[in-house]
Amino acid sequence: MRLMISIAAAFLMTACAATGPTTYGAASNNEFGYTQTQIEDDRYRIIYRGSGGMPPEMVEDYALRRAAELTVTNGYDWFRVIGLDLTEEERGGVSLGAGLGTGSYGRRGGVNVGVGGNVGRVGAKRYYTARLEVLMGEGEAPDDGNVYDAASIINQLSGSDYGRAE
Repeated sequence: MRLMISIAAAFLMTACAATGPTTYGAASNNEFGYTQTQIEDDRYRIIYRGSGGMPPEMVEDYALRRAAELTVTNGYDWFRVIGLDLTEEERGGVSLGAGLGTGSYGRRGGVNVGVGGNVGRVGAKRYYTARLEVLMGEGEAPDDGNVYDAASIINQLSGSDYGRAE
């Protein structure tokens, strides 16, 4: 009976788990979406917080797209990713556990034995956050795997199925 109640509670928690838009956009109230901080004239830190259900690749792509938009807006042609960090957080759901035990009660001494374990987390969602630090430049881009052509990135990531802004 307890197991059935736990499973029902897990499904209810799953339905109530925080999700957000899966479309590209600015963060409102520091929730899902992008924020940026200008560090120098040609250097920015971009953070994209993905909502529940967004794969990590989508979150990274959205951060790159924002970097490209900032590059073009500031009159530059390309940007170099000089720092990238992708973190994962699990939210919501219910932790389930199971245990067995025996003991002795009363005036006599006894031996106690217990076995326990964590069955796992049910109904949790994974949330990814991408943090980029970019340095922008003009003219011909250096031949480096961390350098991106801003116009090309905007074109590529704005045309993808999940990259359309509302």
